[in-house]
Amino acid sequence: MPEPTALDLHAWLRSPLGQRVYALERKLAGEALAQVFGWQLLQIGQWGDDDGLMSEARTQRKSVLAWHGARSPGASAIRSRTDALAIQSDSVDAVLLPHTLEYEPEPHEIVREVGRILSAEGHLIVFGFRPFSSWGLRHWFAKSGFPPGTERLIGEGRLRDWLKLLGFEVVDSRRYLFSLPFSASSPSSQRFFERSGNYLWPMFAGGYLIKARKRVYTLTPIRPRWRLRPKVVGGLIEPSTPRNANRM
Repeated sequence: MPEPTALDLHAWLRSPLGQRVYALERKLAGEALAQVFGWQLLQIGQWGDDDGLMSEARTQRKSVLAWHGARSPGASAIRSRTDALAIQSDSVDAVLLPHTLEYEPEPHEIVREVGRILSAEGHLIVFGFRPFSSWGLRHWFAKSGFPPGTERLIGEGRLRDWLKLLGFEVVDSRRYLFSLPFSASSPSSQRFFERSGNYLWPMFAGGYLIKARKRVYTLTPIRPRWRLRPKVVGGLIEPSTPRNANRM
């Protein structure tokens, strides 16, 4: 049975505000996954009641590692610790983290594990809420976090530093949620803020998406120099000095 915080989160995702967030993230996930191909896509963390975030994925298989209860009806579900994934190294083509890092006690270890299981040139897509925003402000004043059960909010800069240290290259990023974190605003004003926010006030975004690629660098071997070549003077080999020349 899911924990109370998990039930609160699922209830929030079904609220008008939660549905607005989910609709935006479903659209952004589809755009981010449009150019991701391969055999296996893994979503770590149940976000929503279905596998809608992966609906536009072009991989052959989709799986969900659910840390918040309900099994997704449209994708195979697996169980594992998130900081020690029971998944073979270099076996996954893409990983989706929908706010997963904000609900786990060891978010850096999750990113490290993702780097282990991703194949060379595999993609990682992360959704997060920005700490320095109206959404972050509401989180700090909420007793159980906002959305419910959130452990912490991780800024874009911090996440980029983790990815760089672990050999990832950020290939795309987006910001969204430019309207206030309340459901009272009208749908027309919400659409206006989302269309204009990236151009007029990007710093006021409440959410971000980062897409990164796992880089594998190959080392070029350097052939050792076994012997020094003789000096060449005017196209001719410079004669060596006789050993007894200095004794005369």
